[in-house]
Amino acid sequence: MPTELNYSLEGPEGAPVIAFSGSLGTDLTFWQPQSGRLREHFRTLRYEIRGHGSSDVPPGPYSMSDLGSDLVALLDRLEIERVLLCGLSIGGMISMWVAAHAPDRVERVVLCCTSARLGPPEGWHERAATVRAEGVGAIADAVLGRWFTPGFSESEHGKPVVERMRGILASTPREGYAGCCEAIAEMDLRGDLPSITAPTLVLAGEHDPSTPPEHGRQIAELIPGARFEVVSPAAHLATIERPDLTTAMILRFLSDEEA
Repeated sequence: MPTELNYSLEGPEGAPVIAFSGSLGTDLTFWQPQSGRLREHFRTLRYEIRGHGSSDVPPGPYSMSDLGSDLVALLDRLEIERVLLCGLSIGGMISMWVAAHAPDRVERVVLCCTSARLGPPEGWHERAATVRAEGVGAIADAVLGRWFTPGFSESEHGKPVVERMRGILASTPREGYAGCCEAIAEMDLRGDLPSITAPTLVLAGEHDPSTPPEHGRQIAELIPGARFEVVSPAAHLATIERPDLTTAMILRFLSDEEA
C-alpha cells in the first residue's frame, strides 16, 4: 500500500513544477518563504516526507529508496512528468536519489545544506533510539543549536522563528523521525552522483555544523557540471535564516537558460 503524503500544489497551471523537500523534523511550512515568491512563475509542490506532519507514518526503519520512491509516486499521482527538484538536508538526499534513479523526471536540481554520506551510522541509530523512547522534544535543543547561527537565534527577528521551528520539530511523530534517522544512517549516495545529468546547484551554509561546506563541495565535484555556492552567514537551515538571499540564488539558477 503506497504511503500517502500531505502536500500543497500552488501556482499557475502549465508552469514548470518545483518539488520542495524539507529537512528532518520539519513540516509543510518549511519552504513557504521560497514558494511564496517562486509561485509567481512556477508551480510549487511542497510536501511532508513520510513520518512527518500529516503524512502517513509507517513503521521504520526507512531507506533513502523508500523516501525517493515516495516522491516519484506523488508525482505520478499528480500526473507531473518532469520537475525541478529543491531539497535541504534529508530533502537534498531525497532529491539526489530521485535525480540519479529517475533522471527522466528531473529538469534541474537545487541541493541545500546536505550530504551524500553523513556518518557515523552509530550516531543516527542512537538518535533514533532516543526519539523512540523519549520523543523528538528530547533532542530539540541540540538540533536547534545546529539549525541556526547564534547571532540569528538571539536576534529580535530570529527568536520567534527559532521558537516556531522548535514547536514543529517537537511535534514530529517519533516513529517518523526515527525511521528517517535510520535512512540517513545507511545512506551513501556518492556512487550515484556521477550519473546525475540534470543541471545542479549546490548551496552550503558557511557555519553549518551538520553538513559543513566541504560536504556540499564534494557533491558538486561528483555531479558533472554542478555549481557550488556558500550562503553566509548561515547555519544548517540556511533557507530559513537567509530567505531573501537563498531565494534569489535559487531563482537565478532556475532562470538561467545556460545552466
